[in-house]
Amino acid sequence: MKALVIDPKLAGISGDMLLAALIDLTNRASEVLQLATLIEEELDYCKKLEIEIADTRKAGIRAKKIKVKLIEDKEGRKALKVKEDAIRIGKKIGLSANSMAFILRVLDDLIEAEARVHGVPINLAHFHELASADTLLDVIGVALILGKEGILGEKVEIYTTPPAIGGGFIESNHGILPCPPPATLEILRKHKYQYSQTPIEAELTTPTGIALLVNLTNNIVDFYPPMRVERVGYGAGSRDLGKIPNILRVVEGRKFKFAKDKVVVLETIIDDTTGEVLGHLIEKLMENGALDVTIIPGIGKKNRPVNVVKVISSLENYSNLVDILMKETGTLGVRVLETPRAIALRKIEKVKVEIKGRKYEVRIKVSKSADGEIINIKPEYEDVKAIASEAGIPLRKVLNYVEKQISKNALL
Repeated sequence: MKALVIDPKLAGISGDMLLAALIDLTNRASEVLQLATLIEEELDYCKKLEIEIADTRKAGIRAKKIKVKLIEDKEGRKALKVKEDAIRIGKKIGLSANSMAFILRVLDDLIEAEARVHGVPINLAHFHELASADTLLDVIGVALILGKEGILGEKVEIYTTPPAIGGGFIESNHGILPCPPPATLEILRKHKYQYSQTPIEAELTTPTGIALLVNLTNNIVDFYPPMRVERVGYGAGSRDLGKIPNILRVVEGRKFKFAKDKVVVLETIIDDTTGEVLGHLIEKLMENGALDVTIIPGIGKKNRPVNVVKVISSLENYSNLVDILMKETGTLGVRVLETPRAIALRKIEKVKVEIKGRKYEVRIKVSKSADGEIINIKPEYEDVKAIASEAGIPLRKVLNYVEKQISKNALL
């Protein structure tokens, strides 16, 4: 499955930074230049809209920068008028239904934020700090590229790191305002969106930037998902932030069929212990963080029966588990093997099931491949056991009831 990671954790995000990063990623500068010409022609209040797309450097890193020459009427336009203009321009360039829906969601967030901040009805909201032709270029340009690349669809997973919002103060038409500005903060509040902080007194995330981001993804991650990187794009902001590169990075790749991590496999052979000791050993290992414990009967030296104890551990915890193995079994040695592990993507869902006229909540472990195919669904044993005990029904029958109702709910 294709994946796109937007990375505003260090220097935030603005509309022009995201557009520039996507141009760098996809090499679609000519289409954005044509869009700028069309916007100038379509907006009666826009006297001039010229853009230059060129390479620049921020703290030594090359990135694309969009330079805008804009002349338009100074008066703020009603936000709903800007929305009507966006619909008309989107239709003229033949945007898909997905792209148009994305544009409208972004503009709705911007309009609602302006209305709430200024305490006016939505139909009276104006774009003040947001130059409307400039805003339309960013929003429609991003939608145009993502649509052309097939990224605005269910077959692409989009992720973002938490956007840095900055601090300090900015000067606006309404005077001095704190960072993040009210419209940005309002959009963050509406979407309950996680952000990060870089110790810089500047506006790092703009209203247009955050409106684009929240409507692209809710998958906020601190680390990139496992994937094979195919393309990387860099978009530059206007300010120089000293040692911090004022860039937004966008990374495209393909996710591995399964997630990958590394574990440690511990193995020892026991030939002189009892079943009671082994049972206690399993319990103690699991209590102390073992990921899995397996006991395999076998034949050892001098044809004596033995038990092979295998333990899967995290890299951080294996020495503690080795200590437990030696103390509890008296073994003189433990094999330690660090190995990669392929694991299915998994999550826990809660479902309601009805048994003998009574409703119960059961946790279900759903395992999926990276392309979304369900591999397995398994009810949590402890939940099934509790229902069996409470309802006075054999465990196997409860499992049967639960699996049938999961199937009806289309989880299988």
